[in-house]
Amino acid sequence: MTSHIADGRRRPLVWLLPVLWTLALGLWGLSRQDSVWRDEAATWQVAGRSAGEIWAMLGNVDAVHGLYYLVMHGLFEVFGAGTATLRLPSVLGVAAAAACAALTGRRLAGSWAGLGAGLSLGLLPAVQFHLQEGRPYALVMAGAALSTLLLVSLLGPRAGDGRAGPRPRTRWAAYGLTVLVCALLNWLSLLVLPAHAVTLWWVRAGRRTWLRWGVSGAAAVAGALPLVLFSRGQSDQVSWIPPLTWAMLVGPGLLLAAGGLAAAVGHRWGPDRTGPARPSVGARAGTYRRPLSAAAVGLPLLAVPQLSLIGVSLVKPLFLDRYVLFGMVGLALLLGAALGAAVRACAPRFPRAAELLVPGVIGVAVLALLPLELAKRAPASRVDDVLSAASEVSRLKRAGDAVLFVPAARRDTALVSPGAFAGLADVALERGPAASATLKGEEAAPDRIRAALLAQRRVLLVTDAAEVAKPPSSARDEAKAEVLRECFTAVEDRQVRGRRVTVYERRGAR
Repeated sequence: MTSHIADGRRRPLVWLLPVLWTLALGLWGLSRQDSVWRDEAATWQVAGRSAGEIWAMLGNVDAVHGLYYLVMHGLFEVFGAGTATLRLPSVLGVAAAAACAALTGRRLAGSWAGLGAGLSLGLLPAVQFHLQEGRPYALVMAGAALSTLLLVSLLGPRAGDGRAGPRPRTRWAAYGLTVLVCALLNWLSLLVLPAHAVTLWWVRAGRRTWLRWGVSGAAAVAGALPLVLFSRGQSDQVSWIPPLTWAMLVGPGLLLAAGGLAAAVGHRWGPDRTGPARPSVGARAGTYRRPLSAAAVGLPLLAVPQLSLIGVSLVKPLFLDRYVLFGMVGLALLLGAALGAAVRACAPRFPRAAELLVPGVIGVAVLALLPLELAKRAPASRVDDVLSAASEVSRLKRAGDAVLFVPAARRDTALVSPGAFAGLADVALERGPAASATLKGEEAAPDRIRAALLAQRRVLLVTDAAEVAKPPSSARDEAKAEVLRECFTAVEDRQVRGRRVTVYERRGAR
């Protein structure tokens, strides 16, 4: 009786402490020393357009992120453009995911397991990266965590209290809606559905449960299908993703190994599952299933999206870990279950030590991961920084100078910091990004770029740093490089955080 009272008192803290903990991790070093890298620059410059301009752009490029851009546009309108506005949605998304992981873990394996799951999520290296990232993947993870919590609430009672939540039809509708919203943020999040299907198979869910899950999932897929089909026409955007290699499989392999080990620990010393099987919620009378466990939920959520994306990438290269970031919720559940099992194993002989086990392990993890945590909050953690390059342009420019971008995508430097480029003539640009409904604008033909450059005395070139720069990949970029090489001399050269700003002067110009 006393343990139930203590568990009841801890119940609000199970989700509240992970939320506060994750918010603290996210707010720590949020500005990354006032740096913004190229992926975040895409969010920044698109969010600064009008809703109509964003809608027009989605017809040509980045339709897969359309909902996210519109949300960020609204936030920029209300709170203004800045690194805090850019990244706070991701901080809040991971905090929400931590709360859902904690509540799911508590239902499956008790309060200590829930607390361990919620606290560990924000410490996972992949999550650390996207915790402060101005992109949609943390929000997708929050949605996947919520849909998993809803599914668990529909499959069985809470661990320790024997109650199932009310109104299953409402929760099935909420489940389908959550999966749909996630798909509209990034439709690869639909891989959460086969992960949940494996959970249903694992616990031998009843026919009615399968039917309701199928209807909810099918409704989500149907709602996202137009976006899936339309965005396939923009597949050139992911043409840069390299083919799958063995080296790329090391990370997923380690994650699956860690998840399997945590699942084994949680199973070995987990809650007593030897009692009779319970009827499946929503199933026909007399239909029974295996007891629901953290392994039955966490392992599929971790493994199925990873393995599915690897399988797809064997046909078309598409494997990026951020596309299946939401699988980290599964790993957090498994880690939480292992911690909860350790507490239960220690409690009979060392009750005081057992109470300190979860916070102690989290504290040790924080210290062990401190170098990584500091690295993720440094500008060097990203491939480049558009703001530092813009500052160099502002310092080096003179009235009447021209500016060039190689490749054209490096124009994001000017789009994020237009003030730094005030007074500079973008001589290669024919139509701006908003006017052309593109991300980087439309540049003039090579001969027109050549003629415009020959009329200039000083040109500032913004490009990639030497160690990551690639040879010109288009006739336009080749024309830029040729004129600069034959008719101009580099007089200043600065490399800052993955980008390079070079000042050229026309030979013979007075």
